[in-house]
Amino acid sequence: MMVDQNDTLPEGTDRIVPGASTSSANEEQMIVTEPTNRDKVIGKVREGGTKLADTAAEKTRGLVGQGLERSSEALANVSKLVGGTAEGLEERLGAEYGDYARKAANAIEDVANKLATKNPDELIDDTREFVRKSPGVALAGAAIVGFALARLVKTGLDSGKSKDRSDA
Repeated sequence: MMVDQNDTLPEGTDRIVPGASTSSANEEQMIVTEPTNRDKVIGKVREGGTKLADTAAEKTRGLVGQGLERSSEALANVSKLVGGTAEGLEERLGAEYGDYARKAANAIEDVANKLATKNPDELIDDTREFVRKSPGVALAGAAIVGFALARLVKTGLDSGKSKDRSDA
């Protein structure tokens, strides 16, 4: 069967095969339109991951909130302590040192008040911004905090061992 000269076919094609452009019943049955078990499992895993991430974020916010509260209380106590020593410094070393202590106490109190008014999300955002602006300082701070935590844990473990020995 030859095609009329007026119909142009792609180069290398000499004839049109009847039915080539239509799909058969078998091909239509092979097309998957319903979600498979694999798709369902993947969906459940994604949903579980999202729930887990949401739960972790909520717990982190709670812990950060508690940390903010405790930190602001501790700073307020340090401020009172520094402010209380100002008078003694003034008597022993002079008015200039007493003023330094009062200024330091006020600065510490201001930081404590700012921490007390921040919500956890603001603190997390501020921390991210600080890390973006000063990654070296943030890394050094993280190293110092890690070292301090390691020392605290080691001290706690050592005191627990000595307590066990004294009980024996």
